[in-house]
Amino acid sequence: MKTQYELGKASDAALLVWLATLALIIPTVSLGQHNTEYLYLSGHGKDDPVQWNFFCTGGRNSGKWTKIPVPSHWELHGFGSYNYGKDFNKSSEKGIYRHEFTVPQAWKDRRIKIVFEGVMTDTEVKVNGKSAGPVHQGGFYRFSYDVTELIKPGLNRIEVTVSKVSANESVEAAERMGDYWVFGGIYRPVYLEVLPAEYIDWTSVDADADGSFVLDVYLQHVDQADNVVVRILSGDGNPLGSETSATVEKGQEKVRVSTKVAGHDLWTAESPNLYNVQIQLRNEKKLLHSVTSRFGFRTFEVRPGEGLFLNGSKIRLKGVNRHCFWPDSGRCLSRELSYSDARLIKEMNMNAVRMSHYPPDVHFLEACDELGLYVLDELAGWQKPSYDTKSAERLAAQMVKRDQMHPCILFWDNANEGGWNTEADDDFAKYDIQERKVLHPWDFFSGIDTDHYESYASVQNKLRSGELFMPTEFLHGLYDGGHGAGLNDYWNLLKRSELGAGGFLWVFADEGVVRTDREGAIDVAGNFAPDGIVGPYREKEGSFFTIKEIWSPVQILTKNLAEDFNGVLDVENCYDFRNLDTCTFKWEIVKFVGIGDREEDRVVLKSGTFRGPSVSPGRQGKLNLHLPKDWSNGGALYLTAFDSENRNLFTWTWSLQQPSEHLKRAAESRKTARLRVEKDGDTIRVSAGAFAAEFNRKTGLLKGLMRNEKMLSLANGPRVVPASATEGETAPPKIKIRKKKNYVILDVANPANGLDKLTWKIHAGGYLEMKCSYSCEGEYDFHGVTFDYPEKLVKRKRWLGDGPYRVWKNRIKGTQFGLWQVDYNDSYPGVSWVYPEFKGYFSNINWLELETVEGALAVATDQQGLFLRLYAPRDGQSPRKTAIPHFNGDLSFLHAIPATGTKFKVAGVLGPESQKTKANGRFEISLYFFADIPD
Repeated sequence: MKTQYELGKASDAALLVWLATLALIIPTVSLGQHNTEYLYLSGHGKDDPVQWNFFCTGGRNSGKWTKIPVPSHWELHGFGSYNYGKDFNKSSEKGIYRHEFTVPQAWKDRRIKIVFEGVMTDTEVKVNGKSAGPVHQGGFYRFSYDVTELIKPGLNRIEVTVSKVSANESVEAAERMGDYWVFGGIYRPVYLEVLPAEYIDWTSVDADADGSFVLDVYLQHVDQADNVVVRILSGDGNPLGSETSATVEKGQEKVRVSTKVAGHDLWTAESPNLYNVQIQLRNEKKLLHSVTSRFGFRTFEVRPGEGLFLNGSKIRLKGVNRHCFWPDSGRCLSRELSYSDARLIKEMNMNAVRMSHYPPDVHFLEACDELGLYVLDELAGWQKPSYDTKSAERLAAQMVKRDQMHPCILFWDNANEGGWNTEADDDFAKYDIQERKVLHPWDFFSGIDTDHYESYASVQNKLRSGELFMPTEFLHGLYDGGHGAGLNDYWNLLKRSELGAGGFLWVFADEGVVRTDREGAIDVAGNFAPDGIVGPYREKEGSFFTIKEIWSPVQILTKNLAEDFNGVLDVENCYDFRNLDTCTFKWEIVKFVGIGDREEDRVVLKSGTFRGPSVSPGRQGKLNLHLPKDWSNGGALYLTAFDSENRNLFTWTWSLQQPSEHLKRAAESRKTARLRVEKDGDTIRVSAGAFAAEFNRKTGLLKGLMRNEKMLSLANGPRVVPASATEGETAPPKIKIRKKKNYVILDVANPANGLDKLTWKIHAGGYLEMKCSYSCEGEYDFHGVTFDYPEKLVKRKRWLGDGPYRVWKNRIKGTQFGLWQVDYNDSYPGVSWVYPEFKGYFSNINWLELETVEGALAVATDQQGLFLRLYAPRDGQSPRKTAIPHFNGDLSFLHAIPATGTKFKVAGVLGPESQKTKANGRFEISLYFFADIPD
């Protein structure tokens, strides 16, 4: 928390909002001589930049004076060149900034600092032609210069020279040789901080769960001051406890103030209760300087062999790594975006976030404080390169001084994956009165094993080691692999073990940058950066919802409804602190329209809302829905859990009807017609009025469906996948035709393509029924049957089943049973981010309707649990371990589907759900086909 940057003594939340709004309207906010004032020389973020004069020394648009918005990265405004980390042919351009500003006469006797929240990378500052101080090296940290002697009332000029590539090899290696985009420029705000002659510089707090409160107050230029007064206030401004003070002597640079309060609420991610501390530097009764900062009461412990404990209760971190990134602005963000990202992370039922691989914008930490997210705050550094000791110690001090007031921060990270300088390990505690533990992410340090990207088997071994295990990166995403895929198995391992302290998925968002040199194309640097759970603009992929279900603090344990279901579900409370009676639940009985119907898709027949039962954290209980007597007459049961802030935790669904019931309605709605059988060369045609089906006499497979002599090009099936027919089969199939009053049967003996049995039945109602069987023995990525239908003819799909997102064998969770519709898209991972994807695997299919340029084609089944694969999903460019085994087929109905891997691990090492499917026996598939071709 930037204690010394709070606006005056205002503790009232409404007043702070008013001041923030006022700061957007006028360039300076003045609250009196005893308060800190600000003059923003730049905008506050990406959405309100200020134009500065700019000169770029190399790359695009170089060699001329022009304008640039500040804050920003110059690459995203047409200057210089783009660089992804680990780029040894890095560009060495520099940016020269100039800006003029006016200082009021009233500041004549006050101290003035110029503050930079973040500049990439080496920064030389001049004010009115004179140096403000030594060049600052380090691109992710707040730094400032005291420019009191350089500033004059009236017009002033600042000149900032930014070197994109650092002259310090260790800074260059630690910050710009990582696995992420590296940019140049003043990308976080710049402002003047105007202080009294004697002032409070910064503070460090230790506020424990028992109400103990210790505050170190760091002072500058103390001359007349003789005491520091501290008052704790609630969010609405009411005092908590009594005023506390400590004496100050001339020249003193630090004073400690202690007290103890009662009646306070604790801070956790589930109850982020915050307080304000008002600190006043005084001379007798005269106020010299006042600042207000925010904090929370909480006690965090790492107990060896037991786990992580907050306020005496065990917690597990359900986290994700997050870069500060937006496609149009790089690492130049805004308060609104920080809060939006924090809400998205909370929406996935996560409770933690790791700052990878540098400290974030202050407003993201403020969002974590307010919304409730545990944080690992990180000093930059990546793999072998690390800061030299002098740089590491200097930058660690800058980071900790800025951030240590935030209750959300549980750990400091000293760099990443070997990038740490161990000489700086003890420097974090110099500025943090709490002495939070320091981690070495991917190493064993501070009593926690944080190793990255372990297989399922190696996680099992680690959980037997006796050490706490909390991977700071795991299940590395790439395209549609990782993240949710494999998470259920990994999380069950961590959850069952006392040593499982949680973990952090890699990574929150695809790091795709809008290239101003490529007509606005989004560049994810090949397969380096499309690693996110969400896309560059936060588009949600399927794993988003899988994570949401697996990490929901409310877990419904009843997977299937028994025949004697009485409306009572088994439930588990996975909160760390909250009772389930703080949640509310809503159930709905819904019905769905049938095949070909165009009424309202989903109709709620009945619904009810109730408060959750009293179930303590970590315990199981019963959830009585109190359903009406006729509940089973609906099509599906929906149950949604809401937390105390009315946030949707997850919606669970159960189908209440057999697939055959939907099929029966579709068949009975059709008028019967006269049946006719025709043979012409290699074709058998069976028609029922305007409907006809054609079959290949040599194979017994479907050739196409027709209505009014117009063709639907569904053909060449059913073929068994994986193909099991041998080359050179000589025994042709024999087709026996049996004509009945209301149907014609084609029995195909010795069918081709690995089928054991194939029967076609053409109904007088004008639809086609197929029953087939095939045998499998062994382990398979997939098995079932497939048909051909040209992808180029498809416009959209509508289906009853699980959706709307596709699934993998190791990512089944996260979908809901319902009626869904998605327009055709050919979403290309890492190139386009259109969700839900049209193509891929879908579970629990009841029926599918394709709208095509030829007409409507519907396929239904009377079986439970079939998977649909609609065309081959794209793998993305260079998919590494996420590549999916494909087969030749368009419209496929399967008993087994493949799992997907992660960027670094093939599916087979990710756990039980990621294994190939074992099959030994005969499998049957029953399908029904309907055609609706417009005249």
